[in-house]
Amino acid sequence: MASVASPVIFKEFCPLYYLLNAIPTKIQKGFRSIVVYLTALDTNGDYIAVGSSIGMLYLYCRHLNQMKKYNFEGRCESITFVKLLSCFDDLVAVGTASGRVAVFQLVSSLPGRNKQLRRFDVAGIHKSSITALAWSPNGMKLFSGDDKGKIVYSALDLDQGICNSSLVLEEPSSIVQLDYNQKVLLVSTFQRTLLFYTEEKSVNQVGTQPRK
Repeated sequence: MASVASPVIFKEFCPLYYLLNAIPTKIQKGFRSIVVYLTALDTNGDYIAVGSSIGMLYLYCRHLNQMKKYNFEGRCESITFVKLLSCFDDLVAVGTASGRVAVFQLVSSLPGRNKQLRRFDVAGIHKSSITALAWSPNGMKLFSGDDKGKIVYSALDLDQGICNSSLVLEEPSSIVQLDYNQKVLLVSTFQRTLLFYTEEKSVNQVGTQPRK
């Protein structure tokens, strides 16, 4: 018996004015007026995360219709990549133009979930712009790649508040995409795509010809 195809639902395009109106177009810094550019975006069923050129992360909760703001201490620099994850806790990883990477463990109103905002920093391995981030499904592993070809693995212990990071792979060209599943990290660069097996620490290239 042939299976019945599920109905196709058409949705109309609509600008998210309620979101955009909650983000300033300019900020005042001393005597200067600085234009705010939106530089990174990620979404899931709970949140819309927007990175900006002023180092501010705007996080819109879709259930509560609330906008919250998170930033890095220190100098104001552009956010280049954001990656959300919903597991037992809600997490968002943020990368910047200078190579800083931070993880925010978000507050949840649900029983048994995190009740205090916490931040974890990937300490000083990246020295250039973050171009890709990838989570493991349980939120215990974060992989970050930069435009110099470095890939860093960060092991997070959310209960203990610990983040340990190490360089696991270095490619000769910029990282453009990362994805992780079942102990295998998919890596795409300007020159090639490869599978990195994290347990064996071995590499298997996809295809034989370099990208042009």
